[in-house]
Amino acid sequence: MRRLIVNADDFGLTAGVNRAIVEAQERGIVTSSTLMANAGAFDEAASMARALAASNARFSAGCHVVLLDGEPVLPADRVSSLLQPGAQNGSRQFRVKLNDFVIASFRNQLDPAEIEAEASAQIERLQSAGVRPSHFDTHKHAHMFPAVLRPLLRAARECGVPAVRNPFGRVWPLPIVDLLRKRALWLRFAELNVLRNFAARFRREVEAHGLRTTDGSLAVLVTGCLDLKLFTAIADSIPEGTWEFVCHPGYNDADLDKVDTRLRQSRVQELALLTSPEAKEVLQRRGIELITYHDL
Repeated sequence: MRRLIVNADDFGLTAGVNRAIVEAQERGIVTSSTLMANAGAFDEAASMARALAASNARFSAGCHVVLLDGEPVLPADRVSSLLQPGAQNGSRQFRVKLNDFVIASFRNQLDPAEIEAEASAQIERLQSAGVRPSHFDTHKHAHMFPAVLRPLLRAARECGVPAVRNPFGRVWPLPIVDLLRKRALWLRFAELNVLRNFAARFRREVEAHGLRTTDGSLAVLVTGCLDLKLFTAIADSIPEGTWEFVCHPGYNDADLDKVDTRLRQSRVQELALLTSPEAKEVLQRRGIELITYHDL
């Protein structure tokens, strides 16, 4: 049996992203989404998530914990190790680059108590808004790294969040011609292969903290360039088990212009794919069951 959760990240980023995620659930194959507690359109996203829950839609809502490339929910003096070094007085910015964040984690420069406190504050903001998180993941998959993962799992357990995204998984097969033609895919493929060394430790930590997870994630490699050809190749390769398909639908509008993100027109392309009859047919023909995080 093959089961698939289709999770839309960045719920709350902008009104256009919110609208796209709801459309992808109502008219397409999206079954889950994670909310950004510190984003500008969070209140609207929380309202939409509550409405979907009230309508008994097949939908699970989780927390997209942000520890870089944004601002904390907590006051700056309570998360100082997580902030951008050398920033001017009064700055509340997390580190922007994932590489800087990773290096800081391996140098033990990130206070685990501050990670746990900030994650708890973000989860609790969802709960205070009437959203009961079914799971959590992280912006830019920051929980891949053990020093970050452990305090996040503690926060989730204490807040009653039962599941976490498994960010590791299959990065192959893809059409070899596409991989070689797109330099961004080639570089990301190499990076993800290196990061898979953390996969076994991830599973041990999740089990030790009593949370649930999937067998792994799909489509992380093709973020920003997903199309029907790649979607079909991924669907063809899904093994037995329960997997998560990571996606980022949205509208490329004036609100998104104000956000520092590399995903712009690709969000529109993903929305078109996720709501297309072809995508539904691809899954149906292969006997892949769409589920939510509530079904884990």
